[in-house]
Amino acid sequence: MTANLLLESHLRSLRLATFRQQYRQVAEDASRHNLDYERYLLALAEQEVAQRLINSQQQRIKAARFPVLKELADFDFSLIPQLNKQRVLDLARGDYIAKAEPIIMVGAPGLGKSHVSTGLALAACRQCHHVRFYNAAALVNELIQAQEQHRLPKFLNTALKQQLIVLDELGFIPFSTLGAQLMFQFCATLHERVAIIITTNLAFADWPQVFGSEQLTGALLDRLTFKAHILEFIGESYRFRQRLQQEANGH
Repeated sequence: MTANLLLESHLRSLRLATFRQQYRQVAEDASRHNLDYERYLLALAEQEVAQRLINSQQQRIKAARFPVLKELADFDFSLIPQLNKQRVLDLARGDYIAKAEPIIMVGAPGLGKSHVSTGLALAACRQCHHVRFYNAAALVNELIQAQEQHRLPKFLNTALKQQLIVLDELGFIPFSTLGAQLMFQFCATLHERVAIIITTNLAFADWPQVFGSEQLTGALLDRLTFKAHILEFIGESYRFRQRLQQEANGH
């Protein structure tokens, strides 16, 4: 076996994919610039580390199961002037994740809550955190199914392995009594252990409409609002504004 084939075999065994792909090109560059062996190895190692970071970020984004990828950089903060842009950008640094602090985004539909929550969660993926995105109503269905199949403890343990969980659109659909109880159990399990982002179209006073119990809602809000970052979205719906603009352009 030639030296190159043997080298590639060893690199494959060691799972150094970037080394294997780049060592010839980097060797040529090193020779051209008279780099010593240590510099050559450093250049290869840096490429391997950089590619592994990119792969890890991509894997985490895929595992998060975002319905749509939306970047904070694409969000037009000027349309929601009461939303503190700097505060959102500070949150994007991810300090709240290490502290397992909640973020609650409250406001009417169409103001960009899902966009901002997805942007923050994407930033968390790129910081190599484990993230999971749920639609709140779909999560309740999964919790009920897990309960019926006697695997709720396993489902909750899996959730505890995440570092950030997003619950999108809480409040659009009222929960059944069982659904409300399971959502409470889910959030209580995460409390002070996993960071959580919740988007909701309801003011806190209206949450009993969704959970069907003032006592349960009070206990849930007591946990969720403890050390929470609360962001209010006040303004006119993006979609409504775009529709008006389209109608105006049509005329």
